[in-house]
Amino acid sequence: MTHTEILLTNVVLYGDGERTNVLVRDGVIREIGTDTAGSSDAEVIDGAGRILLPGLVDIHTHLREPGREDTETVATGSAAAALGGFTAVFAMANTDPVADSAVVTDHVWQRGQEIGLVDVHPVGAITVGLKGKQLTEMASMANGKARVRMFSDDGVCVENPLVMRRALEYARGLGVLIAQHAEEPRLTVGAVAHEGPTAARLGLTGWPRAAEEAIVARDALLARDSGYRVHICHASTAGTVELVKWAKAQGINITAEVTPHHLLLDDSRLETYDAVNKVNPPLREQSDVQALRSALAAGIIDCVATDHAPHAAQDKCCGFAHARPGMLGLQTSLSIIAEVMVKPGLLTWRDVARVMSERPAEIVQLTDQGRPIAVGEPANLALVNPDAEWAVKSDEFASLSTNNPFEGMVLPATVDLTMLRGRITAREGTVFPL
Repeated sequence: MTHTEILLTNVVLYGDGERTNVLVRDGVIREIGTDTAGSSDAEVIDGAGRILLPGLVDIHTHLREPGREDTETVATGSAAAALGGFTAVFAMANTDPVADSAVVTDHVWQRGQEIGLVDVHPVGAITVGLKGKQLTEMASMANGKARVRMFSDDGVCVENPLVMRRALEYARGLGVLIAQHAEEPRLTVGAVAHEGPTAARLGLTGWPRAAEEAIVARDALLARDSGYRVHICHASTAGTVELVKWAKAQGINITAEVTPHHLLLDDSRLETYDAVNKVNPPLREQSDVQALRSALAAGIIDCVATDHAPHAAQDKCCGFAHARPGMLGLQTSLSIIAEVMVKPGLLTWRDVARVMSERPAEIVQLTDQGRPIAVGEPANLALVNPDAEWAVKSDEFASLSTNNPFEGMVLPATVDLTMLRGRITAREGTVFPL
């Protein structure tokens, strides 16, 4: 929806304070205040006391294009993102072909630009083919049309410590981020579920916490010695929390993300053997869930990232051990954070803006997203109704896939409107691509 001037009335910035008005013109916030009024040509939208947040930023999603357009595309993933309140997403490199060259990363970026629902930033692979042996030409991707800012072999770990060290050194010269999928593969051969009493009782091969924690500890030390930063994808254990806390206390430049599903679900979900609950890293125990919530509230874990991972029905409707790992996340992310972090008082809505918009944008060094709601800033915004409740129905989602562990849950908070640089991209369940 294109209007050069939009007046949002009766909104509450960050859910704190009195109602106010926000005038957006030509993609920029021009005025904020109770007396603010638009021109006669302005579209007026009554916020009715809803919360106005900066547009959300997801630094870990899977859009599957190119290669698995039967499960998701840049278009459908962008629609899901806009409906979820996101204005920027980072698309992981494990596509087919792998995003290990500027040809692929520029293609993904260009598709995002053509659709225009969110800023789609492709993530470049650290190693050629995600094989962990030869570093990619990061410079060509970083300097291409897509201006790739983040590199990860997510889906597989950069196992070789020398390769990881060289990647950090290379990234330091380019000023880009290295994000690690922390999994020592020699500890997870055949593993399908968290190693604990539940997996043992169900006869599922266990995935120990040490597989994640060993790589987190190693890469923290590599970051220390390289003098550069490393980012830990989808932290899932209490031990990882303690390691990140220790590393930060040592002055090591390390950041970490947590997914909504690791903040809500635990391995008790596996009792049904339903592969919708299979994810990498696996759902852990309730003690890990509590540690992750506390760490996000304390700032030890920096941000929330969805790890939105759509899969075709045939990749999930099979034996648990043979199913592909991954869950949908873009349209449920904000509501889950409202449920597990805001309702119990662990985070305020101002904090939600920090962990779902501002901090992720800082980590990947975006300058036009995750910005404060202030005069002169880009109008990347999400209007949220914190009092609404809604039932999760996957067949009504924008994604092409339905591997949704939250199916049937009643969650709080709806995203009523999303705005990208002053253009409405989603409103009350409808998306408006270019």
